[in-house]
Amino acid sequence: MNTRVQTMQAWVDGARRSWRASPWPGFLHWWGAELSPLLPARCRAVFRSGVKWYQLLPVGAGWTLRREDASGPAVHWDLRSDARTQVAALHRALGAVDKEDLRLRLLLPESAVLRRRLTLPLAARNDLGQALSFEMDRQTPFTAAQVYYAAHDPRGAAPPGHFHVDLVVVPRTVLDLHLAHLASQGLVADSVDVAAGQGRLGVDLLPRERRPRHVRPRQRLNWLLATACLLLLVFGLNEWLHNQRIALAQMQTTNANLQHDAEQVIALRQQLRDSVAATAFLAKRKHNAVTMLAVLQDLTARLPDTAWLERFSVDSSGQIGLQGQSQQAAKLLDALNGSPVITDASFQGSIQPEASTGKERFYLVARVRQPAQEHRP
Repeated sequence: MNTRVQTMQAWVDGARRSWRASPWPGFLHWWGAELSPLLPARCRAVFRSGVKWYQLLPVGAGWTLRREDASGPAVHWDLRSDARTQVAALHRALGAVDKEDLRLRLLLPESAVLRRRLTLPLAARNDLGQALSFEMDRQTPFTAAQVYYAAHDPRGAAPPGHFHVDLVVVPRTVLDLHLAHLASQGLVADSVDVAAGQGRLGVDLLPRERRPRHVRPRQRLNWLLATACLLLLVFGLNEWLHNQRIALAQMQTTNANLQHDAEQVIALRQQLRDSVAATAFLAKRKHNAVTMLAVLQDLTARLPDTAWLERFSVDSSGQIGLQGQSQQAAKLLDALNGSPVITDASFQGSIQPEASTGKERFYLVARVRQPAQEHRP
């Protein structure tokens, strides 16, 4: 398990060093500094809230405390002064800072540390801590057990297949003495760095096992609130999407019903048109058609008084059949010619004399005159 933790820690340290060696931190710092003046003062205060880092510098027989962003004045107190004076100085510097947000970084002077630049093969990046521990006896007068050390990535090109790294070393006795002085005043260092001009080198000489763990209930509460807001947002979006789906389904159902009703209206309208057209066609056909009464009246007027009918028939196709007797049956065709209701008159079979009556028996066929053919709409 320890091997896995060490491997993971080595990977994290390598990733952190690669990030610090890249130009991105500088770019983001510059970008933030350029954008910060564009925000209102209240927004800048909100973004600056949270963890506040303070730097502790040992100066002579005392300490100097200042904000890391140099936004406030530095406070100095002498260890040789009485405890009340030291507490008052600390209260002036840290009284307005919440304990949850307070972070202390001990800055050691450059004279208190030893720096050596090493050139190592690229394979050593995978386990840089072990490589530096191995080089400790060769590069410094100390052993790895006598010092606290850290690696700093310098800028500059290295030979092919190698990389540069600065080994930063501080004797354990020196750092432990400073930490003990801070502990006597109720202060605990969260990080140990090296002063570099007006800034710092950017390493942490404090061993990982000695770094304090901070519990921030407000941060947990903020994370819980942020998670709750995110869940509420997801729930709200899901509910909105669900409502939109329901509304879409209702609109589709209503649209389908309206379309069905419209199709029914169109079908009924077409049926009405067909019915009106058929009714008009039948009425006109009936008005122009020849009635049986007109046929009988025309036959009665045209047949001579010497002729009578024994049989009269009209079928559905308008075919007329006349069977009877007449003194001069041949003249019957002349009598029927020019009739407005009867046409195509002709004898069917031969005319035969009837001995009992002295007349001629005939069978005549004709057709009812049809009106001009009209196309049904």
